[in-house]
Amino acid sequence: MKLNEKEVEILEILQKDARFEAADIAKMIGTSETEVAETIRRLEEEKVIVHYATLVDWAKMDNFTGVTAMIDVKVTPKRGVGFDEVAERIYRFKEVSSVYLMSGVYDLSVTVEGQSMNEIARFVSGKLSTLDSVVSTTTHFQLKKYKHDGKIYASKREDNRIVVSP
Repeated sequence: MKLNEKEVEILEILQKDARFEAADIAKMIGTSETEVAETIRRLEEEKVIVHYATLVDWAKMDNFTGVTAMIDVKVTPKRGVGFDEVAERIYRFKEVSSVYLMSGVYDLSVTVEGQSMNEIARFVSGKLSTLDSVVSTTTHFQLKKYKHDGKIYASKREDNRIVVSP
C-alpha cells in the first residue's frame, strides 16, 4: 500500500499520541477535519492502524505481582510455510503478548506475561518447549522498565541527581 504525505503525517502523529482529535490533527497538517477522520477510518479498515493502546506503569501500583519475560526461540521452519505456522501457534497462547521473527541465532522473540516467574516457567516447559518445531528456548525476565514504545518511565536515581519524567 502506498500512502501519501498527509496520510503518513497522520500516522506519525497518532503513533506518538493516539488521543489527538481529528480537529487537532487537521490543524497540525493543514487539512480538513473531515479528511483526517476519513483517512483514519480507512486506515483502520485496511488494518494499517492495527490497534490503539495505553501505556501503563504497573510497577507504580501497590501489590502488583506481574512478570514479563522475553523468550528467544529457535525453531525448525516447515516446508512451504516457513516460520509462519509455528509463530501462529505460539501467538495463540493467552500468555503471549508479542511474537517477532528475528535475524541472528534465534528465530523468534516471544514476549510472555504472567503473575509469577513460576507461571512463565510452566508456560515455557509445558506449552512452548513441547511444540514440534521448537528446538530450544532462552528466557529473559524483565526486571525493570526504563523506556517502552519511545516513552521514558518516570524514575529517580538513588543519589537524586537525575530525575526523568515522560
